[in-house]
Amino acid sequence: MTAVSRLRQGVRVLFAWLRPVDEDLAAQVLPPNLLPLFKQMRRAERQHGLSVLRTLQRRGCAHPAAWQAALLHDCGKSRYPFPLWQRALVVIVSGFWRQRAAQWGKGAPRGWRRPFVIRQQHPQWSAEAVEALGGDPLVVRLIAEHAEKLKGAPCNDFEQLLHALQEADNAN
Repeated sequence: MTAVSRLRQGVRVLFAWLRPVDEDLAAQVLPPNLLPLFKQMRRAERQHGLSVLRTLQRRGCAHPAAWQAALLHDCGKSRYPFPLWQRALVVIVSGFWRQRAAQWGKGAPRGWRRPFVIRQQHPQWSAEAVEALGGDPLVVRLIAEHAEKLKGAPCNDFEQLLHALQEADNAN
């Protein structure tokens, strides 16, 4: 993801309070057991999930599991406060010291390492939350792996869905 894309994301987060959240669209996509998880997310994360969903739809991806994963892939970030300045810090540091940022992302989310832990571990937390509410195993797996880069071109149906989700996430 480019610096310009990250800057655009930051501006969207700053002005999230101005934009509506289309909860009706989320209710059409998510089963009733998962909708409360979406509603618990911060406004900016809900708007991001909806943007990822719309991107998937525009690009022709019609798989319900990908749509549900689009809406909930970042729900784990809601476990801990994660203000914009910390998000920016993690992005900047990760750009310069990727391995060090990954190391800081291990362990418990405490102290100055908390934003690194949130960024690194939120996919697993998101997957666990969806699984705990009875989410489809394919949705859970897509969410759990949404931040892992594919090694090469997608070679099966799962990897094609994951690639589509990652591309839509990166575009938003």
